Amino acid sequence: MKPVGLFGVGLAAALTASAALAQQDHPEFPPGPGRDTVLSICSGCHDLNRLTAGYTPRGWLTVTNMMRNFGAPVSDGEWDTVRAYLIRSFPEKPRPPAVLVPGPVDVRIMNWPLPTPGSRPHDPMSARDGSIWWSGQLANKLGRLDPATGKFKEYPVNPMSAPHGLVEDRDGNVWFTGNFRGFIGKLDVKSGEIKEINLPDPRAKDPHTIAIDHNGIVWFSVQAGNFFGRLDPATGAIKLATPPTRNARPYGIAINSQNVVYFVEFGAAKIATIDNDMKIQEFQLPDPGARPRRIAISPDDMIWYSDYARGYLGRLDPKTGDVREWPSPSGPKSLPYGIVSTKGAIWYSESGANPNTIVRFDPKTEKFQSWAIPGGGDIVRNMTVDRDSAPIMANSLENQVGRVEVKD
Repeated sequence: MKPVGLFGVGLAAALTASAALAQQDHPEFPPGPGRDTVLSICSGCHDLNRLTAGYTPRGWLTVTNMMRNFGAPVSDGEWDTVRAYLIRSFPEKPRPPAVLVPGPVDVRIMNWPLPTPGSRPHDPMSARDGSIWWSGQLANKLGRLDPATGKFKEYPVNPMSAPHGLVEDRDGNVWFTGNFRGFIGKLDVKSGEIKEINLPDPRAKDPHTIAIDHNGIVWFSVQAGNFFGRLDPATGAIKLATPPTRNARPYGIAINSQNVVYFVEFGAAKIATIDNDMKIQEFQLPDPGARPRRIAISPDDMIWYSDYARGYLGRLDPKTGDVREWPSPSGPKSLPYGIVSTKGAIWYSESGANPNTIVRFDPKTEKFQSWAIPGGGDIVRNMTVDRDSAPIMANSLENQVGRVEVKD
């Protein structure tokens, strides 16, 4: 099988990258040891502009561990040189300072470092037995933590799968999306056996978020491929539908109390719903610049979304189409991302603030409260809720999973 690169581009391109590229004029890449390796190898998997965005030294350590996990063709002796060059040349650019809003609720945020460096935990999952799971996207692993004992267990998946979203079914199996290889996977936790079900259309190459409805049907988004999918576990049959909007980029998913599936379109200012006949209905958000990335549904079946592009928390009433929005505490560049509804409030993370925050919004009072994530957080891409109704998160660049314990 042809290898697939760090963000879906072939590592084969990196393996054949011309040394001539390193000699081209790239004034944004200062001279120094490691420069030629970065230009010739990293360009095989990335737009080089992504590197110039910069990270902290700790962030570059995690990022280079990610690259190493996924087989970037750098010799063992070169990694320290490459990392030192990146740290020196591309420090983290200024980010908006976190605005911490005081309030009446007391929380304790706990984080657990993961056993495999550079895993890039993408999505978290809370199982019915109280364990916390994560998708180790760039370690090609699914992981399980017992918070009571601190014990970890990791389940390797096939190389270059890049597991992304994950969800538990009623039998305790874990379903996940093989983001780089275009399949839906099922892990039998008892046996460790993994079954892969390939998506039927080659354009559906990057299954993304996954959810299971009240009837056990598996739903998933396909972001770059611009599909939304339905899988019947009883038969393995998959149906795909394309949103009416071009480049809609289906992303986060949530299911309401009536078993209606909703998803956000990260490529458009829209939220959508889909039925079992694969008919998609879209709701237009009032600001065309909105880019909803994740979604949560409160007990009254209101749709809540994190507007990543504009720094807003939004609410859609699907019965009326009415939309309300509130600016996130840390401002328009705070990049709201992972979001859940629990304990009478909406909880989400500001992934652009320094440090990242956990934000609580009370729909009754319309008041915010926020806390800094210990260690910085560094991109909480998704959140879920455990059996005790506590928000659960995965901190991608910190290589952690976390829990927000809300004190009563």
